[in-house]
Amino acid sequence: MAHIYNQYTQYLKAKYGERVQKITVIGGFTCPNRDGTKGKGGCIYCNNESFGPPQHLEGLSITDQINHGIKTSLRRYKANKYIVYFQTYSNSYAPLPVLQKIYEEALAHPLVCGLAIGTRPDCVDEKLMIYLAELNQHYDITLELGLESIADNTLLKINRGHSVADFISALNLAQRHNINTGTHLIFGLPWDNSPDYPISVAKFLSKLPITFVKIHQLHVLEKTPLHEIFQTNPFPLLTYQQYLSMIVDFLSNLSPRIVIQRLFAESPPAILRAPIWDKAMSFFYQELEKKMLVKKLYQGIYYTE
Repeated sequence: MAHIYNQYTQYLKAKYGERVQKITVIGGFTCPNRDGTKGKGGCIYCNNESFGPPQHLEGLSITDQINHGIKTSLRRYKANKYIVYFQTYSNSYAPLPVLQKIYEEALAHPLVCGLAIGTRPDCVDEKLMIYLAELNQHYDITLELGLESIADNTLLKINRGHSVADFISALNLAQRHNINTGTHLIFGLPWDNSPDYPISVAKFLSKLPITFVKIHQLHVLEKTPLHEIFQTNPFPLLTYQQYLSMIVDFLSNLSPRIVIQRLFAESPPAILRAPIWDKAMSFFYQELEKKMLVKKLYQGIYYTE
C-alpha cells in the first residue's frame, strides 16, 4: 500500500531502518474547554474511554506506563525503538516545568526515541517551542495539533474553543522552530456535509507546513453531548461506502509529501452508539487499497501546487 499513499509505518522504517512502534501513555492533563478557561464539557463528541491506553494505567508513572506498553507491544510487534504518544486530552496544557518533567521522564527510557504530543492549537507558545526545538536536536519530536474541522462554524458547534486561524498560527510557530507537526480531523460531522468537503480539506492541508495527518469517521459515543443531540434530533450519518469514497477523494487531492498516520478508527462496542458498520480496521484498509487500485488512483494524483 506504500505506493498508493504515503504511509506512516513506511516513513518510520525509511527513517530508522527498522520498525518503530508508538506507545500511548496518560500524562494527566485536561483541556481549556473542560476546566472553564474556554468552556466546560470538552468537545461534544469526546469520550476518552474510546481511545488511549487502558484506564487502569491512570495513576502509574510515565515509566511504568511505557514498560507496560512495550510488554504489550512485544506480543504483536518486534520493535527496538518506541515513540511515546501523549494522546489523552491536551498534552501541552500545563506550565513548562511540569511539561519538562513529564516529557523528560519519557525520553529517559532507553528504548524511547521520541515523543508525539497531542494537543490543541491554543495550548502552545514560544517558550514551549524553544524547549521542543532543544529536545528535537536529540529526539524525534512531533506536535499533533487537533483541528477536527476546517470550518469555524463547525468548530464553534463542537465546542472546540479555538479557530482555524489559531491552528494556522500554531503550525507556523512550530515551523519556525523546525518542529514536525501533524493534525487530526473528523469526517462526518453533520455541519461538514458538502459533497466536496474531503477535497476542500485536502487542498487546505496541502498548502500548510504540516508533516502528518490523521482522519477518522465520526463516532457517536455514549456519555457525550453529541449522543444527547443525536437522540433528540438524529442527524444523517455516513455509511461505510460514503466514508470510503470520501477518503479516496481526500487522498487523491492531498499533497504526496504529507504522511498518513491514520484513516479509520474503532471504538469499544460498549460505548459506540452510531454508526454501526461492523467493519474491522484491517478490512477498511484492504478495501481502500482495492478501490484505489481499480480506479488507478494514488495520493496526490489530482494535487496541483
